[in-house]
Amino acid sequence: MSANTTATNTVLDESIGLPAEKSLEKEVSLQPASEDIWDKKYRLKDKNGEAVDADIEATYERVAKALAAVEDEDRREFWFNRFTWALQQGAIPAGRIISNAGAEAHKPSTSTINCTVSGAVPDSMDGILSMVREAGLTLKAGCGIGYEFSTLRPKGAYVSGAGAYTSGPLSFMDIFDKMCFTVSSAGGRRGAQMGTFDISHPDVTDFIRAKREDGRLRQFNLSCLITKDFMEAVKHDADWDLIFPATSGEAESVDEKIVWRHMPHFTAKAIRNDKGEVACKVYKTIKAQRLWDVIMSSTYDYAEPGFILIDEVNEKNNNWFCEDVRATNPCGEQPLPPYGACLLGSVNLTKFVRDPFTDSASFDWDAYREVVSISPVCSITWWRSTACRWRNSAMRS
Repeated sequence: MSANTTATNTVLDESIGLPAEKSLEKEVSLQPASEDIWDKKYRLKDKNGEAVDADIEATYERVAKALAAVEDEDRREFWFNRFTWALQQGAIPAGRIISNAGAEAHKPSTSTINCTVSGAVPDSMDGILSMVREAGLTLKAGCGIGYEFSTLRPKGAYVSGAGAYTSGPLSFMDIFDKMCFTVSSAGGRRGAQMGTFDISHPDVTDFIRAKREDGRLRQFNLSCLITKDFMEAVKHDADWDLIFPATSGEAESVDEKIVWRHMPHFTAKAIRNDKGEVACKVYKTIKAQRLWDVIMSSTYDYAEPGFILIDEVNEKNNNWFCEDVRATNPCGEQPLPPYGACLLGSVNLTKFVRDPFTDSASFDWDAYREVVSISPVCSITWWRSTACRWRNSAMRS
C-alpha cells in the first residue's frame, strides 16, 4: 500500500491483514525538515554512511518485518501487512524502534527500548561499579536510563572495609556522568540519564545545588523524591530530619539520634524493628521551608531539580503490591521500578481527520483504534541484562 493512501474502512481482509477498502485521497507529503530528521536520525545506513533504507517506505517495511518476525511463520505476512499499514496510517514508534528494529546486520547490540531504570545502586564499591557497567551497556544500545542515588551513604560516613570516609553519592554520580559522556560521544546520539534523590538524605542540599558548579552532571536530568511528610513539614514550618540507615554501631551508640522510618526501597542490610521500619541515624535537622527555598532557588536559576511526588507515584501504581518505584526514565514522564523499561510512541492524529476544513470534517475513530492496537516490540528487543529481560517479560505476562 502506498503511503499516500488513507483507510476509511477498517474492516480487515483476514487473509492479508489489510483494510478491505481504501480511499485514494492524497495526503500531505513530508516536509523537508521531516525528511532531514528521518535521514539523519532514523534511516538505516551502513558503516560507510550509505543508505540501506531507500525511502521512508523502506523504513516502514524494515520495522514491520522485524515486528512480524516473532509471529508464527504462517502468520508473518499477515502481521507484516498490518504493521506496515499502521505505520503508514499514523503510528509513530519511538526513535529506537524506527532506528534499530530490523537493523541487526548493521548494529546487532542496539535496543528498541527507549527508556529504562537501573537496578538499585548498591552501597558498595563493587556494586556501584557493576551498575556503571550495566549503564554503559544500556547507553551503548541507545537506551536512556534513570537511577536513584540516595541509596549511597552520605559524604563523610565511615566505610569500615576501607578504613576511610566516603566522598558521598555526588562523587559517584560524577563517574556515571563521565561514563555517559564518553559512551555517547562514540555513538550517534547523546546519552540521556535521570538521577533521583530522596528529600531526606543528608546530602540532598548538595544534590539540589550540583548544577551550580560549571560543567557538573551535565549528562543528567535531576529530580528530588518528594514525600507527603516533607510537604506537610513545609506547610507547617516544621523541622526536617536528614537521615540515612544506621550501622549496628551507630544504632547502639548513646551519642547518636536514631529514628525509625518506613523505607521499603532500601534493600541493603539494615536494622529493622517488628514493624519493618529501618533504624536511621539523624545527621542533621533543618527547617523544611529552608530546604524548600533551596529547591525553589535552584529551579528558578537552572530549571532543576524536578519534583517527583514519590508517595503519589507508588500509591497509584497498579503494581504497588510487587514493586517500589524510586526513579523515572530520563525525561521524567514514566516512573519505573528497578530494571523497568518503557516503550514510547505517538500517533499522528491528522491522519484520521476526514474531509478536513469542511462542514463534514470528522475523526475516524475506527481507523484510530485499529492503529493503536498493535505493539509487540518487547518480544524483539535486545536487553542489557537477564534481570531486565525477566522483569519486563514478567510484567507483560
